[in-house]
Amino acid sequence: MKTEYRNDVTMDPSGFVVLADYVPHIVQEIRYYSSYNFIGERIDGYEEPCALLTIEAARALKSVSSEMLVQGYRLKIFDAYRPACAVKHFVLWGIEDQDVRMKPYFYPDLQKQELFALGYIAKQSSHSRGSTVDLTLLDMKTGKEVDMGSPFDLFSEVSHPDYKGITDEQFKNRMALQRVMVRNGFVPIDCEWWHFTLKNEPYPDTYFNFPVSSEYLRR
Repeated sequence: MKTEYRNDVTMDPSGFVVLADYVPHIVQEIRYYSSYNFIGERIDGYEEPCALLTIEAARALKSVSSEMLVQGYRLKIFDAYRPACAVKHFVLWGIEDQDVRMKPYFYPDLQKQELFALGYIAKQSSHSRGSTVDLTLLDMKTGKEVDMGSPFDLFSEVSHPDYKGITDEQFKNRMALQRVMVRNGFVPIDCEWWHFTLKNEPYPDTYFNFPVSSEYLRR
């Protein structure tokens, strides 16, 4: 985990797109625009509840979506591009010892400072490079999320993709999501079943800080 900020931070959104323009069948529940997240308030930089991604990551995700649609599933997006100022919001929250209002829902078995040490929250996030996405599958027959054995942003061992203390069906669902993402060029991480980064991301050394706003992209 990186422990300091890089200097190559830019406000230039020219390589980004509104994900729904590329993948019209997605469902979006942008958690950091709402107050239902591990901090309990809207996160800095989230001006609109929409997912933004680099063009390259959006194209790859479109292939994922097309593949899953024929199997009866839609992609549900929780987060995509995340401004550097949002990550700073996370870090400052981590320093504030008294603010644990959302602990029962998102990190019931951990102290908030452990979330950084264990890799659940990064002090510099791949999301800020624009080619990382947090997502799950939505069953079109039921209209409900596929059961993955733990909810999004539950910071716990149970959310590790290879965790064996869940049902066979839940594990099968996780692996189905992981396989389709990997097949289309994304790389998983070992502590969150929902998190994937485009392997050949176009900006591997650049972090962005423009707001999550479709209007900002279209200026």
